[in-house]
Amino acid sequence: MRLALSILTCAVLFQSPASGSEGSAVPPPIDRHVRAAMAQAGVQGLALAVIDEGKVAYTASWGVRNAARQPLTLDTIMYGASLTKMVFAYTVMQLVEEGKLGLDEPIARYLPKPLPDYPDEPGYGPWSHLAGDERWRKLTPRILLTHSSGFANFAFVEPDGRLRFHFDPGARYAYSGEGLILLQFVLERGLGLRLGLEMQRRVFDRFGMANTSMMWRPDFAANLADGWSAEGKVEPHDERSRVRAAGSMDTTIKDMARFAAGFMRGDGLAPDKRAEMLRPQLPITTATQFPSLQPELPPAGRHPALGAALGVVGFSGPQGPGFFKGGHNDTTGNMLVCIERGRRCVVLLANDVRAERLFPGIVARVLGETGMPWTWEYGPQLQAEPAPATPAARP
Repeated sequence: MRLALSILTCAVLFQSPASGSEGSAVPPPIDRHVRAAMAQAGVQGLALAVIDEGKVAYTASWGVRNAARQPLTLDTIMYGASLTKMVFAYTVMQLVEEGKLGLDEPIARYLPKPLPDYPDEPGYGPWSHLAGDERWRKLTPRILLTHSSGFANFAFVEPDGRLRFHFDPGARYAYSGEGLILLQFVLERGLGLRLGLEMQRRVFDRFGMANTSMMWRPDFAANLADGWSAEGKVEPHDERSRVRAAGSMDTTIKDMARFAAGFMRGDGLAPDKRAEMLRPQLPITTATQFPSLQPELPPAGRHPALGAALGVVGFSGPQGPGFFKGGHNDTTGNMLVCIERGRRCVVLLANDVRAERLFPGIVARVLGETGMPWTWEYGPQLQAEPAPATPAARP
């Protein structure tokens, strides 16, 4: 009865058109598909941006942002989650282009003292746990950005809470937010930068992302998205008070559309640095993205044309090379999928984690068949539905 009521409520709610637009209007087939899919899955809020030829083609939002049933709009503040990692990698590549950082330089070059000698600080990994293991000296920005540090996702998921190497740095891909936090530490303690200010200047100001920040801002409270868990429980938006390269960014669909469009145009990076960021440079050897330290598959069983790039994952499919980055927590589901041909992207932000099951169908209807490895990203329980013979007409 509860599920039926939820679906009925959503069906009534989504009879109205999607709110807002930047660029052209949302194609009616896309609007109808999203509204129907949300109603069937009980998804409460979802926002979409489509990029074509490096320009914002259209943006839209559906549903609600909180338990008070206030509408989710193009300017609603939503949690960026791990989409932060792509924006961070873009920032790092600007520093590489300026000669302030070398992708293949050991991080020891930039730190005034050995990494394990730093006292444990709130917000940073417990680097002191690495004392006695000199493999930390092999770590480079490239290794950290390709998730091949050898760390677990975070030290707190270890049974004893202690950070350790599970394999030699650079040996394989295993998703690690701790590795991104370490690179942030190198920038801040080694280069003397303040990451939040750097990202504000280099990214958010550049692209006019007025409602995006790496830390909570009081003005966000006026139009803020809370989140829904897989069980349908509402959880308040976390007011993050610390800059975290692994995922502290708050943003809006309008702002993320501007970033994605600018990135696809090549704004802010020389062509060779952008190409290096997107080049798949480390094979993906596991059946799925998570758990991050699962056993490797034999070569014959691995996903073809899938590799770790810098801050994103690269793949190749029927339309040529592409890349993607997801973002997730208990109440958030985000995804950015881009195809280099035509400089096209789909950006999805959801304040309901149940929306992730809708992403393959939406992306297929906008971009057509891409070769996006959905089962690797989300597991075999989420099967991508076949793409329609003809995707929605391009604006």
